[in-house]
Amino acid sequence: MSIRVLIADDHAVVRSGLSMLINAQPDMEVVESAADGREAFDKTLAIKPDIVVMDISMPPGESGLSATARIKDAAPDVHILILTMHDDEEYLFRVLQAGASGYILKSAPDFDLITAIRQVHSGAAYLYPSATKSLIQEFLQRVQNGEDQGKFDVLTDREREILSLIARGYSNKEIAEQLILSVKTIETHKTKIMEKLHLKTRPELVRYAAKKGLLEFE
Repeated sequence: MSIRVLIADDHAVVRSGLSMLINAQPDMEVVESAADGREAFDKTLAIKPDIVVMDISMPPGESGLSATARIKDAAPDVHILILTMHDDEEYLFRVLQAGASGYILKSAPDFDLITAIRQVHSGAAYLYPSATKSLIQEFLQRVQNGEDQGKFDVLTDREREILSLIARGYSNKEIAEQLILSVKTIETHKTKIMEKLHLKTRPELVRYAAKKGLLEFE
């Protein structure tokens, strides 16, 4: 029985190229395509594919991150493989937190994409590039070892709230508007958070927030 695949990407030429590649495989079939996250969500619920190959950024429609979280909530048996141009740790942790089973770059060879689809369909996770696997293993090991357990306790409720919003991709201005605070106040909170947690960069904040379960997707 063929692996039924839905492709979600905002570029028609990408959808067409991926369809040709996947349909050329003896054990795969593209059953539907979508141009944004909302369309991907609706079509996934309608036809229940085995795999959704999902782009992250699909302007001006719903993002792949949001759609991934909604699909996993409504149809948890559907596996999602993120196909993106973003080779960034921040995106990696966000897609995993959203419920995706795999992450592969658009620059990857065709063979790797086909391998990723088969691997995700089997119930395993697929992470690309291979260095990412070491990153995740290190991350999970640190969680198991309980590293930095005490640091989180020094954050105030407001700081934890702001940390979560920062990690979810909101700008200082957007956080200020949401919490009805000034941008300067948010910047001050962010500085204090990083000092308390001994972190220096935004990706580090994202990893820390993921570890503490602070990444939520609506």
